[in-house]
Amino acid sequence: MAKEKKNLGKKLLHRYRLVILNEDTFEERISFKINRLFVIILTIIFSFLLVALTSALIVYTPLKTYIPGYTNRDFKKDATNLNFKIDSLEQKVLSQNLYFESIRKVLNGETDTIVFDKDSVINSQPISLTREELMPGKMDSILRAEVEEEDRFNVFESAIFEGDFSLFQPVEGIVSEPFNAEAKHYAVDIATEKNQSVKSVADGRVIFAEWTAETGFVIIIEHQFALISVYKHNASLLKSQGDFVTYGEVIALTGDTGELSTGTHLHFELWVDGNPIDPQEFIKFE
Repeated sequence: MAKEKKNLGKKLLHRYRLVILNEDTFEERISFKINRLFVIILTIIFSFLLVALTSALIVYTPLKTYIPGYTNRDFKKDATNLNFKIDSLEQKVLSQNLYFESIRKVLNGETDTIVFDKDSVINSQPISLTREELMPGKMDSILRAEVEEEDRFNVFESAIFEGDFSLFQPVEGIVSEPFNAEAKHYAVDIATEKNQSVKSVADGRVIFAEWTAETGFVIIIEHQFALISVYKHNASLLKSQGDFVTYGEVIALTGDTGELSTGTHLHFELWVDGNPIDPQEFIKFE
């Protein structure tokens, strides 16, 4: 065994001469004295440098993008932005679902006769009745006569609310388009300057405060006596869903937002027990 080790050492350390000759004249040009151990060490060093250089090219140059499993910085940035957008869309869908659920709870009992449309919270579906069903009966005629004798100009307090309850003017301006149930415009449009204060018509709780593509920034407030007030096309909202607001408190600023807006104005709606009512019958707009 010792002899084999000794022979191996001699083989590794045995010197050889590497000579480069001129092919035509056989003149010696260059010569080197080397041994097997030197060749092995040189090969190891060269292999290590080759691996180090290749690793540096992969880590610090764009070449790594061509290797399966590696991604560039722009791709990661785009992927991160897409994740943010997906999260925003999920939050938007959740907010819309909460909005519809809130409206459903507030307007319970009317789900068989209402649907949603673009420019109103609720739009009544057409009801098919026969001519006989439309004819007033004896009890109906007596009731009509009694109602006509009452204070017909105080419908808001006598027929809808109990006690002392009044509404605050939501914004100062001119009514550019009145309430028109036949045209399914269940609101009054109040033309005004931009960034004017929009105020709550009464004490209540904000059940919706969000952006919609058709009507811009919208805020909806639930009041007592099953009353709902709606404010659309605002430039910005000052209250959030769940906030409690008081009579005459500023809740938004007027604007011209949403696809259905044709100028700076407030689209204002009033609903009682799932039925639209004309705000001009109960609020005096200047």
